[in-house]
Amino acid sequence: MKMRKFDKQEEKILRELVRNPRISDNQIAKNTMIPVTTVNRKRKLLEEEGYIHYYSNVSYESYERGQHNARQLYIVKFKEGITRQKYLDEIKKSENFRKVNPRHHAESFLGEKDGHFAIILILEAGSEDELIEIFNGAIIPEIKKRHGRDCINEIITAKVTFPFRVHHNYLPLFNMDRGTIKKDWLNEWVFVPNTENKTF
Repeated sequence: MKMRKFDKQEEKILRELVRNPRISDNQIAKNTMIPVTTVNRKRKLLEEEGYIHYYSNVSYESYERGQHNARQLYIVKFKEGITRQKYLDEIKKSENFRKVNPRHHAESFLGEKDGHFAIILILEAGSEDELIEIFNGAIIPEIKKRHGRDCINEIITAKVTFPFRVHHNYLPLFNMDRGTIKKDWLNEWVFVPNTENKTF
């Protein structure tokens, strides 16, 4: 999907949705002074075009109480010849992949490492021992079953503790309160990607 430039009304609507994904169209209209019918039409269009998605994260973790799961980042670098498309084609055919319990998969990404196709996984479990068992006893054997015993070129790991920034705008330790961005977090601090955004 080619990125298009959001108009000023869309930017305002997106900022409101970033601040609080549960906000109603009526409340967006009140906050932005955009007619509610326009809010409704533009929000639906942004959803249909795939620019906005909604997620809920269920977490027992609390930085303040010192509660967090064991979490590890894994980069699985594949051998030459395994492409992103080949990987996705095999997953589409895999009944087991669809059945897999998402309990331990916090996040996963398709990527590249040293010119090779790679997947980046963030796994979580109750303990580091459990993480090792899950990764080496379930995830790696399943990958090898789908893509061949010699499909993996290298595995890189890094310990991950508590989420710091998520989806550009959400900093759980600083700007979140009961699932929304705090009211004192200024609108100009809410990032909405657009073709005019500058990098530095």
